[in-house]
Amino acid sequence: MTKYTIKNRYTNKIIVEMEAESLREVVEKNRADLSGADLLEANLSGADLSGANLSGADLWRATFLGAKIKTSQKEDLLKALKIIIEE
Repeated sequence: MTKYTIKNRYTNKIIVEMEAESLREVVEKNRADLSGADLLEANLSGADLSGANLSGADLWRATFLGAKIKTSQKEDLLKALKIIIEE
């Protein structure tokens, strides 16, 4: 087991700190409020992020292959990834 710490990207305040097998496990178990989380380059492939608050999270270079989110989370995820959809 490895000790993982997820901090707020703006305040450096600890959002969650725990021992786990992977960062994915930490994120899934604490997905309720990850707003502002520094998840830079995190491998979240296959993670169940449904219900997670990712608004303002730093997801630069994070991997989400096969990850699950709810439709209601789409806008926050696109914003966090800095993706702009034009019609």
